[in-house]
Amino acid sequence: MTKRNNSYKIQLEELTLKDGSSPGGKLEFGFQNHDNILDLVDLIKDKALFQDKNENIEFLIGLKLFSEVMLRNKNNPMFEEMLPEFGKFMKKFKSQVKTAETA
Repeated sequence: MTKRNNSYKIQLEELTLKDGSSPGGKLEFGFQNHDNILDLVDLIKDKALFQDKNENIEFLIGLKLFSEVMLRNKNNPMFEEMLPEFGKFMKKFKSQVKTAETA
């Protein structure tokens, strides 16, 4: 039985560049994830995990992109040492999300 995933598309566009050059670069890509990422964003966007609430969303999106690739490639030697520690991290993260106050 094939596991079903949610499909997403990310669009990234340069708005300003620190070197003063003209922005204009764009990137768009699709990906799949076993979680409903938008539901997770709704769950944490107003939590007091970081001083800047926008960082809650940045962190979650990065975490979900990274973790899904790692799980699909869990036999890759690059992740050998990280997988056990990542499991511990995710338990701690989920615990903090549950107990974090809404800002």
